[in-house]
This record gives sequence, structure tokens and C-alpha cells, in this order.
Amino acid sequence: MEIFIGADYKGLEKKEKILQFLAASNDNVTDVGVYEYREGDDFNDPAVAVAKAVRENRGALGILICGSGHGMTIQANRFKGIRATLCDSADSVISAKKHDDANVLCLSSDRVNDEEAVRIVDLFLKTEFEPLERRVRRMNRLDEREDYA
Repeated sequence: MEIFIGADYKGLEKKEKILQFLAASNDNVTDVGVYEYREGDDFNDPAVAVAKAVRENRGALGILICGSGHGMTIQANRFKGIRATLCDSADSVISAKKHDDANVLCLSSDRVNDEEAVRIVDLFLKTEFEPLERRVRRMNRLDEREDYA
């Protein structure tokens, strides 16, 4: 599996914990940054990098971490084909994958501890989409507008 991961300064430490977890897998993991703590940097750059990489690499998944998780989620969802979801529990990530085929997981470094973040990432990578007709129809409608990036 191909995985792209990024964080802003508030998510940097949690990103490193997740990278340690992912190192034990056979997945192809690409860290798009940030690589050093610079207080006040913008979440936009890593969110754009992950969203574009997931969009351009069919079947790839993304992981984004910032303070609240909201900024990353909003930015990533600006891209056609991206279904970014903010998850803070096992239930939320399972639902996002099974029902909505989420392809970018967003995490809050402020609200999710390291252990729970790793558990959520593990479930995100393992949970499969259940392609019921109504779910596929709804997903297809997400990108039906022509004016999306």
C-alpha cells in the first residue's frame, strides 16, 4: 500500500510516532513534511501535498495531523477525488472507511493521544469500504460539480 503523511508544527511529534508504527509495515510510506518544528507554520502545504499525492496515485491513502485536525481536513477536501475525514475514535474511522471510502485520515494532535492515534491509523489502513449501491452513488456525487479543483 502507498501512504502519504504530512503534518504542521503542532502535528510533527505525533507524525513521528505514527511513522515509527508504519516502519514495521511493508507499506510504501512517503513523508511530505514538515520535518522540523517551526511554530506558526501553515497546515496548507502538507495538506495540499498529501491530497495531490493521493489523487495522483490510485489506491493510495493519506494521513494528516495538525492541532485541531480541522484545517487539514478542510484543505484536503478542496481536491476532487479526496475524501478526507477527521477521526478521533475507532468508531469514527471504521465508519468513515466502511461507509464513505475515506482516503485521507486527519487527526488532531491536541485531542488524540499517541496510542489512540496509532490505533486509529491501524484501523484506517485495515478497514475496507463496503460498496453498497447507495454508498457508491453518494460517493460519486461528491465530485459531480465541474468547478472543483
